[in-house]
Amino acid sequence: MTSPVQDQTPEPEQHRHSWAARLYLGQAGINIIDWRRRWFIAAAVLVLIAIGGMGFRGFDFGMEFTGGNAFEIPVEAADSLQQAEQAIDDAGASVASAQELGTTHYLIRTHELEADETLAVKERAAQILDFPAAEISDSLVSAAWGGHITDRALLALAVFLALVVTYLIIRFEARAALAAVSGLALDITFVAGIYAIVGFEVTPATVIGFLTIMGFGLYDTVVVFDKIHENTKGITASNTETYAEGANLAVNQVMMRTINTSIVSLLPVGGLLFIGAGLLGAGTLKDLGLVLFVGIAVSFYTSLFFSSPLLVELKSREPRFRAHTQRVLAKRAALAHREARKAGKSDTEEPPPPPVVNPELIELAGAAPKVGARPTQPRRGGKKRSGGAKKR
Repeated sequence: MTSPVQDQTPEPEQHRHSWAARLYLGQAGINIIDWRRRWFIAAAVLVLIAIGGMGFRGFDFGMEFTGGNAFEIPVEAADSLQQAEQAIDDAGASVASAQELGTTHYLIRTHELEADETLAVKERAAQILDFPAAEISDSLVSAAWGGHITDRALLALAVFLALVVTYLIIRFEARAALAAVSGLALDITFVAGIYAIVGFEVTPATVIGFLTIMGFGLYDTVVVFDKIHENTKGITASNTETYAEGANLAVNQVMMRTINTSIVSLLPVGGLLFIGAGLLGAGTLKDLGLVLFVGIAVSFYTSLFFSSPLLVELKSREPRFRAHTQRVLAKRAALAHREARKAGKSDTEEPPPPPVVNPELIELAGAAPKVGARPTQPRRGGKKRSGGAKKR
């Protein structure tokens, strides 16, 4: 007598796993690579939005880049940020920006003033607010300091890109380097456009944020490229899978990992931006928080839906991979034709018409090497041997 456990038939695997579980296991089969033209159109739309934002709004450079004076007014001196800003403006200074520094001070930035002008503005603002002038602090930042920061940032960007391209060419190839750098350019362009549209000040923290998201985006892209390289290594020796199909499988296999990495990264950055800068009023955090939040979100898109499809598009243009794709498709068409003929012979109905196949593709399919097969050796010229080999 058999036990009830032995009588139970195991449920098929596809019925036991939900779509979320198959996504986690890399078995969801999401068609990403074949839709690459759609992803490219979406990327073009993002770039147009970013260029439009930079063209119409421009960037609001902070005092560190343009130079100017900064006045820190205690919150006890004014009832609101607007009142503190109005006091500095009424004192004769041209206000460039104003923000809250936590819950202790208001930071009012103005255009660059002379020493005597700075002292006059501070004393006049103290009279307007009815607050001691000694409690209002001021500082001067030269525009040359901002120019120095810009030069250093551009130098760091150039060195970073040079190292990235060198590493990707050594690790993968030049096409992978081009696809990865194009993804980084998309990240930077879109984040810069959002920064211009929102109107946040460009500060040194913004520059640091840009360099940070470039590193994050590159890390995510290299992970995807490594899996694509693993799945497509030696793929031209097989007639069962094209390069695009192997790359699509790789993207599906690392998709859940990329989602987890992005979510784990976005949660603390979102807290920095929405809680720290929004609720707690830490204005110095919003510059860095916005760059990181938007940059991480866009990097998730570019690594899976732009850089990887672009790599496949570039690889598919190679004659070697284009011929391999034709061989795979020709073999499938030939097999489908053969199965259709068998089904037609076994049934009484008329067999379905055979698919139209290019004869040249059929020859390519027949010429494709088997996996693990040895290359055929050319025959030596001369007369054929008659009978068996002569014994010595």
